[in-house]
Amino acid sequence: MLALYGHPFSSYTWKALIALYANGTPFTFHSLDGENPDQAAAHDRVQQASPMGKFPLLVDGSREVFEATSIIEYLALHHPGPAPLLPADADEAVWTRMIDRVFDNYVMNAMQDSVDDAIRHGTVSAEVQGRVEERVTRAYRWIDAWLTGYAMSATISLIECAAAPALFYADWVVPIPDDCARLRTWRAHLLALPPVARCVEDARRFRHYFPLGAPDRD
Repeated sequence: MLALYGHPFSSYTWKALIALYANGTPFTFHSLDGENPDQAAAHDRVQQASPMGKFPLLVDGSREVFEATSIIEYLALHHPGPAPLLPADADEAVWTRMIDRVFDNYVMNAMQDSVDDAIRHGTVSAEVQGRVEERVTRAYRWIDAWLTGYAMSATISLIECAAAPALFYADWVVPIPDDCARLRTWRAHLLALPPVARCVEDARRFRHYFPLGAPDRD
C-alpha cells in the first residue's frame, strides 16, 4: 500500500492528500504532528528522502517521491482513478502544469514570506507585508482574469490540488480583494469540494500553530 508522510496543517501535504482523496486511492498516512507513536521513524524517513528533508513524501514499495507536484504526477501515472489529475493530451498537460506553478510560486510561496517573517521575529514588518501584498494581489488579479476561461466543476485536477491550499492560506494573509469576485467565488467552491473539505477539517485543531493567527472563518 502507498504511504504518505506529511503534516495535516501543511499546504503541500494537502496538495497530495487532495489527489489521493479525489481518487479514493488506498494509502497510509504517517502524520508528523508530534502525536504519532512512529514520529521518530517517520521523521528520519522524510529527512533522508530528499535534499532538504521536507514533506510530503510518497512511498510506493521501493520508490520514494518527494515534491507535491511530482507526487501527483506519479499518482496520475501509476495509480489513476476517476479524477483526471493530468490531461491525457500533452499540450493540455503543459498548460495544466503551468497553472500549477502559478499557485505554488506566485501565491503560496509569495505569501510564505510573511509567515516566515512572523516565525523569525514574532511579527511581520511593514516592508515584508507590503511586498507580500503587492505580489500576491497581482497574482490574484491575474488568476481572476484567467478564471473567465476556466469552468468551475467538481472535477479535481492538478490545478485544484494546487489552488485549494494556496488560496486557503493566502487569503488569511492577504485577503482576496473585492474586485476579484470570480476568485473569491472559486475559493469558496474549492473549499466545499469533499477532498478539500476533509483536509480543512482534519487540520482545524492545528490552527493555533499559524504564526499570524488564524482568522475566525473557513
